[in-house]
Amino acid sequence: MNLTTILLLVCGFVLLVFGAEFLVKGASRLAIILRIPPLIIGLTIVAYGTSAPEMAVSIIASFAGQSDIAIGNALGSNICNILLILGLSALVAPLIVNRQVIRSDVPIMIGVTVLLLLFGLDGELGRMDGIILFIGALLYTFSLIYQSRKQKDLEADEFTREYGLPSDNSIFTWLKNLAYIIGGSALLVFGSRLLVDSATSIARDFGVSELVIGLTIISFGTSLPELATSVMASFRGERDIAVGNVLGSNIFNILAVLGVAGIVAPNGIEVAETVIEVNAPVAIAVSFACLPIFYSGYRLDRWEGLLFILYYLAYIGYLVMDATNYEGLPVYRIVMLAFVIPITVITLVTIAIRQKQSSRRRKRTR
Repeated sequence: MNLTTILLLVCGFVLLVFGAEFLVKGASRLAIILRIPPLIIGLTIVAYGTSAPEMAVSIIASFAGQSDIAIGNALGSNICNILLILGLSALVAPLIVNRQVIRSDVPIMIGVTVLLLLFGLDGELGRMDGIILFIGALLYTFSLIYQSRKQKDLEADEFTREYGLPSDNSIFTWLKNLAYIIGGSALLVFGSRLLVDSATSIARDFGVSELVIGLTIISFGTSLPELATSVMASFRGERDIAVGNVLGSNIFNILAVLGVAGIVAPNGIEVAETVIEVNAPVAIAVSFACLPIFYSGYRLDRWEGLLFILYYLAYIGYLVMDATNYEGLPVYRIVMLAFVIPITVITLVTIAIRQKQSSRRRKRTR
């Protein structure tokens, strides 16, 4: 580890911050001009732009035969997106969750993660599996576009009240906002590349395995665009973009990133046993955790964001102890399975029940 590596790490962070600012600015202004719900913008343009690093890393890793990095990057990014990024965004400002998220996007995210687990049970993500996933990405994108066009007239009045009418709809304004999106995405990709390369170099100096690198350093590095974008969107009040960006990125990571990686990999992507036994189930579990929390008032409060962050730290702690063969790992696993997880499940179910009862009381008083 030398000074150049550290400087590249810092440079990557700086590029990510500027890239996120440009991307959110361009996407939110296009939403105003087109009168498309910000949630749809977050689920498509912003989500796909911030997932570009995952796509690049997984494709490169697949060609190089580094299957652990390819799949660890995608799954680790999804876990990081939900637990860390939504958690930090909620700490900045409580996130308002659109009802569409409860009805469709979270169930889709859960479904595609379960599908990935099923595809990996034979120990490999083959070319046919990749084609099916990629077709799913195309269908999901087309459905969002259709939905946004269907909602455009219905939500025109809402947009006028919330954002005001666009003052300038000229070609110059269009080009400027597109330049923000393209330039911001480019900065995100380049910044992530610098950060991942330097972070991976540092991690390998300590003798960490490729799977752990993919699940931690690389997944965190490629999730930094989502982190910077969602936190920046939360600061700017574009909370639909903050939530939509994370959910859209997670769906895109499974369907498009691993789909394309599975298609281009010469011999398919090998799925390690620990991915099936630990990491994929964790990704499914944290996806399920969104339902009761989002359902409780259609918002993610600060205390719930803090809960997500603590779970992410616990997950990273498990990976570190497992990688280093820490003798206290069995005790740590028992504590998590026997105490922490059940208590959290009971809390989430209680929140959902109370919210349901509260909704019924409000309906009776009307």
